[in-house]
Amino acid sequence: MAIREIRNEQDEILRKKSREVEVVDDKIRELLNDMVDTMHKYNGVGLAAVQVGVLKRVIVIDLYDDKGIYKLVNPVIVKEKGEQECEEGCLSFPNKYAQVVRPMEVTVEALDENGKKIKVKGKGLLAQALSHEIDHLNGVLFVDKMLPGTMQYVEPEK
Repeated sequence: MAIREIRNEQDEILRKKSREVEVVDDKIRELLNDMVDTMHKYNGVGLAAVQVGVLKRVIVIDLYDDKGIYKLVNPVIVKEKGEQECEEGCLSFPNKYAQVVRPMEVTVEALDENGKKIKVKGKGLLAQALSHEIDHLNGVLFVDKMLPGTMQYVEPEK
């Protein structure tokens, strides 16, 4: 387990499209575990592999509820329904937040950390997090989708 360096908004890797994972092996499981540790260290809700400099289609999400941690490999949104306007931030854009319109519900197909096919249905915050992290895999950032004039910088607590 290791804390990895989070790439910030100036890093051009964030604009690159991530590659599909061919085999879910120990190396991918180690990446997933490192990403969870990194996300927790920085109090994030989600993290995509590209944010730690790895161009693989891998994301982790933790809503800090009783559902546990989602570790998804090659996630794809296969269905979306409705929309919600939500405040969003990103670990690659520290202390910056903006309003974004996301689907209210999504259905995602992916592989779990053992390479088994799974389906995740998310509503509200989970749908938002899934959409945000899957966007990262395609080189799309929340600032690309923010509603004009809604960007805010919040001073970090000392």
